[in-house]
Amino acid sequence: MELKTLHEIFRSEIIPGVSLTCVKTGKFKTGCLTVNLVNGLKRETAALSALLPRVLRRGCALLPDMEKLAEALDELYGTRIEPLVRKKGELHCVGFYADYPDDRFVPPGESVLEKTADLLGELLLCPDLHDGLLRSDYVESEKSNLIDDIRATINDKRAYSVDRLLEEMCDGEAYGVGKLGGENEAGAITAESLTAHYKNLITKSRIEIYYCGSAEHERVCSALRKALRDLPARSDAKEVRTEVLLHPAQDSPRRHIEKLDVTQGKLTAGFRLGNAMEAPDYPAFMVFNSLYGGSVTSKLFMNVRERLSLCYYASSMLDKHKGIMIVASGVEFSKFDTALQEILEQLENVKNGDISDWEFTSAKRFVLTSIRAAMDRPGGLEELYFDSTVAAVPYDPAELCDKVEAVTLGRVLETASDIRTDMIYMLRGEE
Repeated sequence: MELKTLHEIFRSEIIPGVSLTCVKTGKFKTGCLTVNLVNGLKRETAALSALLPRVLRRGCALLPDMEKLAEALDELYGTRIEPLVRKKGELHCVGFYADYPDDRFVPPGESVLEKTADLLGELLLCPDLHDGLLRSDYVESEKSNLIDDIRATINDKRAYSVDRLLEEMCDGEAYGVGKLGGENEAGAITAESLTAHYKNLITKSRIEIYYCGSAEHERVCSALRKALRDLPARSDAKEVRTEVLLHPAQDSPRRHIEKLDVTQGKLTAGFRLGNAMEAPDYPAFMVFNSLYGGSVTSKLFMNVRERLSLCYYASSMLDKHKGIMIVASGVEFSKFDTALQEILEQLENVKNGDISDWEFTSAKRFVLTSIRAAMDRPGGLEELYFDSTVAAVPYDPAELCDKVEAVTLGRVLETASDIRTDMIYMLRGEE
């Protein structure tokens, strides 16, 4: 089934080191605008980067507190601007996400796009400084909130087990660092260190801007050039990439067992995607993941969870940037070994082509539905285009549905043929 493209794409470098991807569409009542500082993920700077947009969002020189900033946003018909922190492979992307009413739905003569862009520029480039430093009260307040968020990850044991798997499996790789950074690194941040980091990011980061709305490309470019007119020269902006390890470091899977006060065990497995990452076939990856564990008709869901009742849940997810697959499951402590054996057995079934026509068709249908659902909202559309821009092999999201439809079983089997287990993580009870 062909997906009719309802938008136009324009991409250009509007300022040296600053690229704009403009998705022109009249489909939505709201527009979105994101500004992303793209850097390599590092343990020593991850918490600094994650904290920065939170502090900048507290106020700028013209609007130095939350109350004045809220008043300005209210005047823009309820525009929202929120801190943005993303991890894409080993890229750390921080900045702001803004959504606002499209100009077609506000009184004639209003220019919400330009005013929103100006406000984003003020927040990014003109922070409220005291003695040349970011305000220490804002830094301390937001640092406390960041530490709370880092600590809170342990309360969601499903997400916690995935984080711990990646931390252990990718020890020594940047990918093992969480997007919020570590608690110790966050606790050591001061106004001085955050200000120094801010100056470094502003001058050396690759900046990616995404617009989704009905405005013409030229108008968006003009608004952003004006908003970013005070941006320092970008001559030192560097392109950063994700290091992809094709295979596990050891022949047999590593194991890591952790004990906490839990009543339900967590069995999480990490896999390397192998030689398929040398020339990634992203549509085939997506269908494979849906077949194996990424949908309600997958091998893991239908067999490990439903037919055999070995897990409370069992699903797989891919990071196509890093070349890693993760299987997450909730398991009774006594069923760890049996569940693991079946999870690995179902992977072999996919590799061997033990896939019915119904399974293959259902897997494709699930992927297509997910893509279309993302394209039905501005933020989802922005995410698709951001994802394609930072991918090792760029692709056109507008053509993604057609490419998924064209995926053959042979391509899926070729993609899956070299996947190998790298680490098994088990979270058990203390007793």
